[in-house]
Amino acid sequence: MARRRFKPDQRRALKLLAVSRNGCTEAVMLAHGFPVPLLVELVRSGLATATAERVVVGGRAVEVVRARITEAGQREARPKNAA
Repeated sequence: MARRRFKPDQRRALKLLAVSRNGCTEAVMLAHGFPVPLLVELVRSGLATATAERVVVGGRAVEVVRARITEAGQREARPKNAA
């Protein structure tokens, strides 16, 4: 199966998600320099998922978005010569 061609920042985002056991929040992705439209591209192409979660911070409930890599994203994040 032919691999997709990705921009370097898309591949970098996939690699970050691949090593993040529980995924990354939108804030973490933004802190690493990945803009929201890039995350939307990854989700729409089936390489990542995004889920809204409620977390309690300082006694207040806050909604955050967590991105996680999919199996298809894992395959794309592997080095080109890996089987």
